[in-house]
Amino acid sequence: MVRSAILLGLVGFSAVWAHTEPKTEAEIETQRALQRAAYYCAPAVGEFTAARKRAWRQQVLSGLPLNQAAFAPPSIPSAGNPSLPTNDDLFASETYESAGQSSLSKHQELLACDVVEDETEMQNNTCVLTPIVTEGPYYHKMGHPIRQNIAEYEIGLLTYLDIGVIDVNTCKPLPNVLVDIWQANSTGYYAGHNADSSLVLAQPQVGGRRSGLLSAFPRNDFKDQWLRGAWKTDSHGIARFTTIFPGYYTGRATHIHSKVFTEWTENPNGTFDGRKLAHVGQFFFEDDLNLQIDKMWPYSENPIRDIRGRTRNWRDSLNIFEDSQGPEGQYDPIFKMHLLGGVINQGLVGFITMGINASYEMDNFWKG
Repeated sequence: MVRSAILLGLVGFSAVWAHTEPKTEAEIETQRALQRAAYYCAPAVGEFTAARKRAWRQQVLSGLPLNQAAFAPPSIPSAGNPSLPTNDDLFASETYESAGQSSLSKHQELLACDVVEDETEMQNNTCVLTPIVTEGPYYHKMGHPIRQNIAEYEIGLLTYLDIGVIDVNTCKPLPNVLVDIWQANSTGYYAGHNADSSLVLAQPQVGGRRSGLLSAFPRNDFKDQWLRGAWKTDSHGIARFTTIFPGYYTGRATHIHSKVFTEWTENPNGTFDGRKLAHVGQFFFEDDLNLQIDKMWPYSENPIRDIRGRTRNWRDSLNIFEDSQGPEGQYDPIFKMHLLGGVINQGLVGFITMGINASYEMDNFWKG
């Protein structure tokens, strides 16, 4: 179709701006053209997200055991006793596939670049290209474990993440790519980077792009890997994680880091070595939600709560939150969050879809 032809016609230009922050007028216009063409697929992505949300509702809120709930006919009512599923049940691939496919007309593909007939809520402006932003100083190039439950024994608000990945070159979901995520714990520390006594009393940078930031805490523990992990997308282009809601630290808005590898090597110890890195990005949360979670224990014990407080999205240092929206502001990097139960402290589930250029390869190294 014409829209698909426009999109594919722009694929050849992707190497020109190399999927990094565009600088010249030509690079900026090329990215804008790719975003405009890719945006035509957004209604399909809306249905993509809606199908995922329906699957979660069936799995979490049904009174039946999880797999029975996914396949139960309408004549069998819910027992009315919502419970949280186990990880094995929650991530069962056949559960999502059944729930997602049942909601689509037979002539539709899940992510075809056709307009979806049923109106759905737009979750973000994907297939717009997800902007690349800094990975930050707390990534561990080696040793990230391959797992879906990354929480370990960290205390915090139960949070499930449902991350969709599509290729903006084809507007199709990307199966079998590795989504790697890492985040701070409830009081703002990363695994392996404990409080450094020489930096505790340091003052943040004043003025400039780094305004509000402290120097990064050095890595002083090479064993801890909590709140770090990677998982391969399924046949629908989905990677799902169990974690806790992240805490905040000086100068940065509340966020979760991500990388997407199209090639990697799994090690015997359950970790991986990345070979082909296609994307580096960050996800965020609505400030109103952050304000409520700030009041909950142990988030209320954050050591900078009464000194500097949490940095709002719009004040994020290095302009990372702003950069995450792209040069046209057409990408929404904020998770769409929903309650797992009747009240917030029963947990959350967040949805987001990334549109990446799967043909691109960047080096896996932080440049500061």
